[in-house]
Amino acid sequence: MPSREGSKLLEAATASARREPRLLSGGGGLLSTAHDYHRFATMLLRGGELDGVRLLSQRTLDLMTENHLPDGGDLEHAASGQFAETDYAGVGFGLGFSVALERAKNKSLVSEGSFGWGGAFSTVFWVDPVEDLTVSFFTQLLPSSTYKIRRELQRLVYPALVD
Repeated sequence: MPSREGSKLLEAATASARREPRLLSGGGGLLSTAHDYHRFATMLLRGGELDGVRLLSQRTLDLMTENHLPDGGDLEHAASGQFAETDYAGVGFGLGFSVALERAKNKSLVSEGSFGWGGAFSTVFWVDPVEDLTVSFFTQLLPSSTYKIRRELQRLVYPALVD
């Protein structure tokens, strides 16, 4: 991990991210910055394009954000909620993202068709194409159920939107 010394960044030789992983996981070993994550979410919001460069085709992004659970079902019937404090009712799953299917069933403020994902340490990001919005929230609370921040975050963000 970088550490600041004067005006240049230095690599920390003992960073755990440099070690060979014991488990191959979706987020294992990924390192980034909040700014880069925001740019990633913005690229998704803009249909796969960022700064005039197409990184994903719209067709690919549509496929990724489509619910792929059997019979169009939701996560409530396909998975246990052992890793998150959020409800799985009314939430589908695409190729890499949870997908908001039914706002009323999920008791959520995100627009139907919104997509995103949360991390084990209570981090969360989502893209709401209806509201032209991305939200990225980074914290370090383990387990995710320590404090139910995700629902509270929605209650803070959506009422603050101005047309």
